[in-house]
Amino acid sequence: MGTEGDNTRVIAGRYRLEVRIGRGGMGVVWRAADTLLGRQVAVKELAVDETLSDDEAQQQRERMLREARAVAQLQHPNVIVVHDVVLYEGHPYIVMDLVNGDSLADRIAREGPVEPLEAARIGLALLGALRVAHAAGVLHRDLKPANVLLEGSTGRVVLTDFGIAQVEGATTLTETGGFVGSPEYTAPERMAGERAGAGADLWSLGALLCAAMSGESPFRRDSLGGILHAVVYEEIRPPEEAEPLLPVIRGLLERDPARRMNLDEAERLLRAYIATGATPQPAVPIPLVPRVLYTPTQHNVPAARRRRVVSTRALLVAAALVAAVAGAGIATAVLLAGDNGKTPTPPPTTTVSASTRTPSPSGSPTSTVTVTRPGSRTPDAGAPQGYRTVADPEGFRLAVPEGFTRSVDGPRIFYMSPGGTYRIGIKAGRAESGGPGAVQRRSDAEGPKNNPGYRAAKVTDTSHNGHDAALWEFTWDGFSDTEGARRTVDLCWEEGGRMYDVWVSAPVGNTARARAHFDAAVDTFAVARR
Repeated sequence: MGTEGDNTRVIAGRYRLEVRIGRGGMGVVWRAADTLLGRQVAVKELAVDETLSDDEAQQQRERMLREARAVAQLQHPNVIVVHDVVLYEGHPYIVMDLVNGDSLADRIAREGPVEPLEAARIGLALLGALRVAHAAGVLHRDLKPANVLLEGSTGRVVLTDFGIAQVEGATTLTETGGFVGSPEYTAPERMAGERAGAGADLWSLGALLCAAMSGESPFRRDSLGGILHAVVYEEIRPPEEAEPLLPVIRGLLERDPARRMNLDEAERLLRAYIATGATPQPAVPIPLVPRVLYTPTQHNVPAARRRRVVSTRALLVAAALVAAVAGAGIATAVLLAGDNGKTPTPPPTTTVSASTRTPSPSGSPTSTVTVTRPGSRTPDAGAPQGYRTVADPEGFRLAVPEGFTRSVDGPRIFYMSPGGTYRIGIKAGRAESGGPGAVQRRSDAEGPKNNPGYRAAKVTDTSHNGHDAALWEFTWDGFSDTEGARRTVDLCWEEGGRMYDVWVSAPVGNTARARAHFDAAVDTFAVARR
């Protein structure tokens, strides 16, 4: 039901606002009359952040208009037609085609989920819209059922509400430091605060297809923190209703953007389903494991460890997302799982063989111990897929990725990938004054001296397995020009009168996989019983 507007309110001398037909976080949508051409249009009044200074508000308005004009250049039957972009009395407005019909969200609410064939038709249309948008460098960033219109007379699918769209390489349309988008349909790389490309829209399409066939997003939870945890960490379980399109959905809901199904392949599979009623397998099979971001689940963790799913990590996630939605900006939270003080299941026997190599000029580890496992290469019961549990000679156990080798640098133990791209570090020593927080803050203060190009650092007090802990994150330039910028995440905690540090260092472009290694190491770390 629309709300009557002020019939005397005419925008830009020609658009008379008549009935309010929608409202969202980005502004108000009106049914309006174009008095110049004598036709009905939709006018979206974009909201400007009232907390900004005059200069900042002006910059935001200019950015909105610039990005909206870029969207107006998109020409495709499945993209909303933008007729005009105007600034009136300090507020930006987008004048669009008025589509007579319901949104996909309204249709689901009124009639229930759609059949797989209809979902495939909708998905194929949206892929066409995204193709033209991405070709023009425009990212939608809020693909969800509420932003998909179904024209009543023709059944045409129209992607609308590019209100938070972004032109690649530019600031966002609504950038004020806050999070934009709908969490249930937002790709994990955006949740993690990383730079997201066109693949983020494809993830959203995968979630939308699930919602179309089942009635809700597979990431719907009772709280904002729960949604974020589901998107970034939990095992992805497409609904049973999505089975006919499962190869497409699995490919689109791949957490690693580099491995996510691309637009061409998704389009090929949907066309095949519409033509034959069966979805072929992807040209390149989409592997289920290892997952880029791992968390224990009911299916991949022994029963004795299932209680670890809900942990102190979830508390950090919830706080980050609630702050984001409140306008404070979405935080990048590294989630630290606890195990309620339980010791992980002892690993199978491990054979350790030592070798040496030439020291590096940067103080890198100088001796190498390769961990090998006799017999079967089946993943350990206490380690995620793609990892193995190692019993370190220094008296602790943890899971490291297959192929990582052990090195020693003074009191620090390293497990490194070939070439040292990823480095997992462990240090154990006597407890220090002030506890983990003080230790990490002292390290932060000395960061510029010890780490070339030290920047973007923060220390967060937290807990681990019921013990006081502190998380230290920072970016630096690496030990050499060829190594390049790196991101380090370091958890320090005190346990049994000892201080432990576990950290991961990796190139800044590989933070998602680095966090998977960090989570696996922290989740499975245990001090050997003496």
